[in-house]
Amino acid sequence: MPELPEVETIKRTLEPKLTGQSFTEAEIYLPTIIRIPNAEEFKKQIAGQKIKSISRRGKYLTINLSQNLALIFHLRMTGRLIYCHADEPLLKHTHLIMKLDSGNELRFTDVRQFGRVWLVSVQKLDTVSGLKDLGPEPFDTAFTREFLKKELRRRRTRIKPLLLDQTFIAGLGNIYADEALHRARIHPKKLACNLDARETSKLYITIREVLQEGIDNRGTTFRDYVDGDGQCGSNQDLLQIYNREGKPCFRCKTTVVKIKIGGRSSYFCPYCQKE
Repeated sequence: MPELPEVETIKRTLEPKLTGQSFTEAEIYLPTIIRIPNAEEFKKQIAGQKIKSISRRGKYLTINLSQNLALIFHLRMTGRLIYCHADEPLLKHTHLIMKLDSGNELRFTDVRQFGRVWLVSVQKLDTVSGLKDLGPEPFDTAFTREFLKKELRRRRTRIKPLLLDQTFIAGLGNIYADEALHRARIHPKKLACNLDARETSKLYITIREVLQEGIDNRGTTFRDYVDGDGQCGSNQDLLQIYNREGKPCFRCKTTVVKIKIGGRSSYFCPYCQKE
């Protein structure tokens, strides 16, 4: 699933290309991906809308439009949002084509069909599932060491599932949570309330470090993720723990282990991250 660095990279790729252009029409091949409004109303409302800017909140990408509307995408597992010329061949699993007055198109493809699209007025952003409940952004001023210390102290839950809780911190997913915990030398099963001051401070730093590195390297591509130009990221080449089961830890050479916590895979080093 695209996480904060991937969605931020898509935003940065698309914004200079799309800003100032207008949508002329939309072709919808899978109506169920449009959550609000219905497909026919979506096509009516999007025509003529000028793109003012693009923003990101957690894993949500928002195209801010004229007439007080917001076009919101959540890519989920395999969604792609690609800017291309209208003459380019249509990829399999293309579910939405949004035509632009420049002759180019914004295409949404999704192999597993879990992605979602909303077109709502800015006054009704709270109707977008999950958006209003997001926790602080990891790079916002609201996300401080003191905030993390206070929140962890009152959470009697394992740290890895907590980091994946979007109401706790917005944008973290499986890849970057594992990377942050490994750098902080914290076992993914450790109770959040049992982290000491040093671990909490280190985790605060490593969360921001791994996310910033992911952005700097234009995201992590294992299979599905590409940016707004259809290009892969390179951060997968720099990962220290994620997806390295059975391989030696770069730090201590102990074999990396994969376990399930709350139904999600977690990679860790048994020596560097003692339970």
